[in-house]
Amino acid sequence: MFDGFELDRVHLDEVTLRVRYGGAGTPVVLLHGHPRTHTTWHEVAPRLAEHHVVVTPDLRGYGRSTLPPDRPDHAQSSKRAMAGDVVRLMTHLGHDRFAVVGHDRGALVAYRAALDHPDRVSHLVVMDGLPVVEHLERTDATFARAWWHWWFLGQTDKPAERVINADPDAWYRTPDPADMGEGNHADVWAALRNPAVVHGMCEDYRAGLGIDRDHDEADRAAGRRIACPTLLLESADDDLDIHGDPAAIWAPWLTGPLSHRVINSGHHQAEQAPASVADALLDFLSAVNAW
Repeated sequence: MFDGFELDRVHLDEVTLRVRYGGAGTPVVLLHGHPRTHTTWHEVAPRLAEHHVVVTPDLRGYGRSTLPPDRPDHAQSSKRAMAGDVVRLMTHLGHDRFAVVGHDRGALVAYRAALDHPDRVSHLVVMDGLPVVEHLERTDATFARAWWHWWFLGQTDKPAERVINADPDAWYRTPDPADMGEGNHADVWAALRNPAVVHGMCEDYRAGLGIDRDHDEADRAAGRRIACPTLLLESADDDLDIHGDPAAIWAPWLTGPLSHRVINSGHHQAEQAPASVADALLDFLSAVNAW
């Protein structure tokens, strides 16, 4: 898994990130979602590394990356804080401008990086993600039933942590290791059995219901938009279109060009359709030279 990549722990201002990197060329960051770690990219990253430097960390609070002490507003787990980690990590590794690819919760970090650090992000790829505020403003009974975990994981009195820690395998319905890859499966499930990681993941969702929405609303009110080229990768067998056309929802947030491609997979695209994901990313990154 990740042949030719370096595995490192990088100490930043308030966190230590576990990170893997390898390849040569223009740099690309891959950000995982919930409840995964960076190993979700184990089949995509080597393909990209044939043409790019590929950097893939565990987000703060996930996997083997650390999380700062809790704050009342959950700012330590905000997407702004996580995006800052990405920028500082890339500075540490010597990269000024880079493409950011994010899936699920990682997609929220990716678009936040593009909004907060437009001089650093050359390309944005969001996989099965919309701006937090767009989800929350459109919440109705259908969305609440389908995405109920947002509210359950985000409760501040920690019921989710008690439930998950009591039986992580039952909560996450452990898949066949062959479906994820043996190494990826082992890495993710080791993390999910760590109560500190479960807490970090829940803090991510708590931030999503509050401070992340506040940041989105402030950007929208100030007219801040994403200027870099953007690619939306939507899983065919998922429900990102629960609010309607996701590309249409993204359009007001962008001033740069938007591409939209549907990947024939379930939600975990990088594991279920790695060749299609790698092809889509390579096509997008080669078609638009924005570095």
